[in-house]
Amino acid sequence: MDLMQILKALSEETRVRILNLLMVSELCVGEIEYLLNINQSNASRHLTALKNASLIIYEKKAQWIYYRINIDALEQYSFVKNLLENQLQAMDLYNKDKERLKQYKESGKVCSDLKECNANNCSDKK
Repeated sequence: MDLMQILKALSEETRVRILNLLMVSELCVGEIEYLLNINQSNASRHLTALKNASLIIYEKKAQWIYYRINIDALEQYSFVKNLLENQLQAMDLYNKDKERLKQYKESGKVCSDLKECNANNCSDKK
């Protein structure tokens, strides 16, 4: 893990928002797109930067790739953990993202539902 890559990754708000969500739950790309209202290209670009900084790791499950926080990175760079666990709590945007995640999880939707929604232009997306 390279400190400069971590700092660069944290310098973009969307990436911090992704990390904020991943602190709560493992998510697939489609869920990240849905929750942050970003397109697939942007989500992939941000996820690549976070992976390159070793802040997140991923696992392929069936046809979906799920991302989660790299706990080893948080242990090595405690300032990142402090940022995600403490500092963001005072900021409305990050709390709203977590609330959307909570509502999404309560809805029972999964990655495949979102792909179908995108293909069919579901009106409940946002």
